[in-house]
Amino acid sequence: MHKLKKDLEENKMFGELSLITLQQYWYIIVSLLGSILIFLFFVQGGQTFLFRIGKSESERTILVNALGRKWEFTFTTLVTFGGAFFASFPLFYATSFGGAYWVWMLILFAFVIQAVSYEFRTKASNFLGKRTYESFLFINGLLGTFLVGLAVATFFSGSQFSLNEMNNVSWANEAHGLEAALNPFNLSLGLTVFFLARVLGLLFFMKTIDNDNIIARSKKELYRNSIPFVLFFLTFAVWLMLRKGFAVNPETGEVFMEPFKYFHNLLAMPVVLAMFSVGVLAILGGIANGLLRNRGNGIWFAGPGTVLVVFSLFMLAGFNNTAFYPSAYDLQSSLTIQNASSSHYTLVAMSWVSLFVPFVLTYIIFVWRALTRKKIDEKEMQEEHHIY
Repeated sequence: MHKLKKDLEENKMFGELSLITLQQYWYIIVSLLGSILIFLFFVQGGQTFLFRIGKSESERTILVNALGRKWEFTFTTLVTFGGAFFASFPLFYATSFGGAYWVWMLILFAFVIQAVSYEFRTKASNFLGKRTYESFLFINGLLGTFLVGLAVATFFSGSQFSLNEMNNVSWANEAHGLEAALNPFNLSLGLTVFFLARVLGLLFFMKTIDNDNIIARSKKELYRNSIPFVLFFLTFAVWLMLRKGFAVNPETGEVFMEPFKYFHNLLAMPVVLAMFSVGVLAILGGIANGLLRNRGNGIWFAGPGTVLVVFSLFMLAGFNNTAFYPSAYDLQSSLTIQNASSSHYTLVAMSWVSLFVPFVLTYIIFVWRALTRKKIDEKEMQEEHHIY
């Protein structure tokens, strides 16, 4: 990480950067996309409340349309995250998607039925009925968030794979990734992401919807979901700091288990420690804002806080001589930033494309503001020609 900072400070062109600098640069880009994706899971979290908060068809229509104006951001970010990971670290993509395919197939299924639900919920030829598609949205909110949390947890707990000389992946069991759900450590992060998505969804409702009944129920649910989120997050964070981690010998490339590895990483990277601390405080501040005010700006505290915390976790998983996708079955098959990346030529070409990312983010912010300038209410749903 120090090499990356030094090269960028010297304003070197992408083609002049060393391979390790490009590898670190792209790991940061991919980590940032993954962090933004977890924040955008407020859509999935909100979908799990369609029946608990939406007590009538008109209220559910308000909820679905509030989320429907944002669901494409989540879907697009997911695709971009996957594409960037594939192009920059193809060995990770081949190992994870080729080995733990049952988990990724379930995640893909969850997001496909989400897209179908928003498209067909109010179609005239909808023979399944609105209730069916609303149930699909609930399934997406439950499975999508929980399974992604499980997948990210394996960055710290390891997966059951091995690679041969040709980098062909073999999985140690027939569960092909589903065994991660039997690991209590993985479950702690899966449930953390699930409840975090719900908390963010509730804060989003309170910010963007003008309906007293929905706001009152959202505030009540915020109490109920903030407590398990904090408990599961604390469990995961403390467990992570105390567990052994997958360290890499920088001279030989040998992977070995180091006690308190991720705690050592946190101390070795003060910037990451600061981001993690600020992020945690921002999330808690957003929750407090939502609990104390009926129509606060909690989402604008908890959202950026989520990005900072998740980004910090990715940094702990990959930097400071750490295997970011470790194998608990065969330590020496573990993937690092160095051994899993694309070639120097590919990373250089991709880096030029990455210069367009700020323009894309600016466009997203502009569209976001345009779609949320006015709070959604029942009158708008009655007058709007296109509703989800």
